[in-house]
Amino acid sequence: MDMDTHNQSSCSWRVRFALNLKGISYEYKAVDLRKEEQYTAEFEKLNPMYFVPVLVDGDTMVSDSFAILLYLEEKYPQKALLPRDLRLKALNLQAASIISSSVQPLQMLNLLKYIEEKAGPEERLSWARYVIERGFQALEKLLENVATRYATGDEVCLADVFLAPQIGASTLRFQIDMVKFPTLRRIHESYKTLPEYTASLPESQPDATI
Repeated sequence: MDMDTHNQSSCSWRVRFALNLKGISYEYKAVDLRKEEQYTAEFEKLNPMYFVPVLVDGDTMVSDSFAILLYLEEKYPQKALLPRDLRLKALNLQAASIISSSVQPLQMLNLLKYIEEKAGPEERLSWARYVIERGFQALEKLLENVATRYATGDEVCLADVFLAPQIGASTLRFQIDMVKFPTLRRIHESYKTLPEYTASLPESQPDATI
């Protein structure tokens, strides 16, 4: 198994975290987004949308982090990320969908570059903070009455795999104040104690720059 990835990609970070949790080894194939290596003809064959990550598992190739995670959950059921309880399963999918559909795509690098070109750097940061905080407000309300150590209980699940990188990237890149979101802030502190999370951090990857 190998994965085309970039250390700073939060979508790649999700998959790294999940692979670590499931104890699955893989070959890390760095794609330098700063040099726009994702736009090469070779990479286009892997993903015509030009996004990382792309997972290759034998003769199966999957792009898009959500699709990759669902594939891994089906093929490698050890350390299940979706609870058997239907209510909790639905809650995990809802939280993951909020991040993958209503937060992360709206603060992607190519979109922020476009906003900066059209409206300036201040609007770029203002927009990113707006979409992230709007999503975090929804997630806070969704999880505040069910979260314990982690998003939906005492086990790390799919919602956590999406939340951990989104919170981590949001605080570092966009200076989001997590005091506004006490539930999310508390569970994010719990992730920091997990070796699987630490190993998935951007600075822990082969293509990390000092």
